Amino acid sequence: MTNSERALQLLGLVRRAGKLVTGESFVMAAVRDGSAKMVLMANDAGKTSQKHFRDKTASYDVQLNEDFTKDQLSTAIGSARTVIAITDPGFVRKLQQLLAK
Repeated sequence: MTNSERALQLLGLVRRAGKLVTGESFVMAAVRDGSAKMVLMANDAGKTSQKHFRDKTASYDVQLNEDFTKDQLSTAIGSARTVIAITDPGFVRKLQQLLAK
């Protein structure tokens, strides 16, 4: 199993732990209020959404990851989503370790 596959499995665990925010408006609110520690956006998201989230995460100093497709993210969390946010710093550290290898 690759580290990328492990990272996607971790997203399922994050969802079950209740540390995942899904849906564009909810993720944007989490970025603004500081609860989002990392945002994962599908690399095949729409151009407007990509610009919106890149700008907002940069201005609020939230890490943005675009390593996965919409299908990969949706399968990992069990619902169709283009953008998700992780609110737990421990899960973010583990995800960073997996994606860095």
